[in-house]
Amino acid sequence: MRAWDAPSVPNLPGHAERPTIFDTALQRSVQLEQEETAGLYVCGITPYDATHMGHAATYVAFDLLHRAWLDAGIKVTYVQNVTDVDDPLLERAERDGLDWRQLAEEQTELFRTDMEALRVLPPQHYIGAVESIEWVVDAVTQLIDRGLAYTVPGYTDDKGVQHPAGDVYFDIEKAGRINPEDPEHWELGQICNLNNEEMLPIFAERGGDPDREGKRNVLDPLLWRVERAGEPSWDGKSLGAGRPGWHIECTMISQHLLPAPFSVQGGGSDLQFPHHDMGAGHAYALAGKPMARHYAHTGMVGLDGEKMSKSLGNLVLVSKLRAQGVNPGVIRLAIMDNHYRTDWFWTDELLTKAQNRFDMLVESVRQATRENDELAQQTLTQVRQHLSNDLDAPSALIALDQWAIAAQARLNDGEDVGGGSLVADLVLARLGVDLRD
Repeated sequence: MRAWDAPSVPNLPGHAERPTIFDTALQRSVQLEQEETAGLYVCGITPYDATHMGHAATYVAFDLLHRAWLDAGIKVTYVQNVTDVDDPLLERAERDGLDWRQLAEEQTELFRTDMEALRVLPPQHYIGAVESIEWVVDAVTQLIDRGLAYTVPGYTDDKGVQHPAGDVYFDIEKAGRINPEDPEHWELGQICNLNNEEMLPIFAERGGDPDREGKRNVLDPLLWRVERAGEPSWDGKSLGAGRPGWHIECTMISQHLLPAPFSVQGGGSDLQFPHHDMGAGHAYALAGKPMARHYAHTGMVGLDGEKMSKSLGNLVLVSKLRAQGVNPGVIRLAIMDNHYRTDWFWTDELLTKAQNRFDMLVESVRQATRENDELAQQTLTQVRQHLSNDLDAPSALIALDQWAIAAQARLNDGEDVGGGSLVADLVLARLGVDLRD
């Protein structure tokens, strides 16, 4: 699957420090390792609706990390998936009378267009779940052979729906006993830092099926769903025809395209459990190594006091803002005015503030035509420091505001001001906003 075209990234003088991030699993800030090439995996969309601000905030946040690595002289191998077959997609396609493949491609293309407009650096590997099925089949077969996965019998639920025999589940209790002497061994809850009682309601809300008869543990996640009438399916060899469970898809894509462990696994905070916990378990069970060295998660974005989500229907769409004439750089500025780990709400006031900030920076850059001066150099250093400190974009934006205010004050006093070109390159390279556009 193709990604989107890469934006230009200017080279800045010198190098930034290696970034620190807050590691969700460790519950503390860490400085990322010095390595020639960092590995980044960010969980992608399920393409049954347009890119909303919660999506955009997540991908802008990890774009800041990508850019931070590059500015520190570290190459990046970036991988992102597309869950292009899943229950929500199939349900939406049936509701709207569309072929599920058509819906998936249309919404994936809209996502590409939004990401390109927002100047998000594309992944080198952009992989659909459908493309990973052969890898998943081999992995699930291995897990069954090792006694770490099992099939369940068929049954009829209390609504009279028949569920065929053969669905395959991951045995979390057995997997948690692999290499217990290994300090990096996997155990359930190590990413989300929740106990079983806290996990159970979340599991049910986020794609789990705790009431499925025949499971050994109510939290065991689905690995392979055998064929149902009217649903797409693929050859599962000894597993029978069917399709992948959610978590194993990301595990296999990352294991095939990144080293184990890779540098950072990223996504929204709602992916900590069960998605990232279970994915880490699959990876350790298959390879005997952690999936990733670090886990980072973005906060939730809301509107009018509610979480922004497709199920609630309260979405602020990137495509609609763009259609209204909002510069994508202004959208990025509005997003980056909130620290990536915080929960926040989209408001008209936030967008107005971002537009005013954009206009002020554009005008200051346009007028600061002299060669680089000390103030611009100081701003470069400050912005780099803030972004290296857990991607602190709000503080970086304040430093840019201060540069623009100081530049305007000097211009008003009749002084020549320089550094506009450096600041424009800085904002484009590190924040993904083009002040010359």
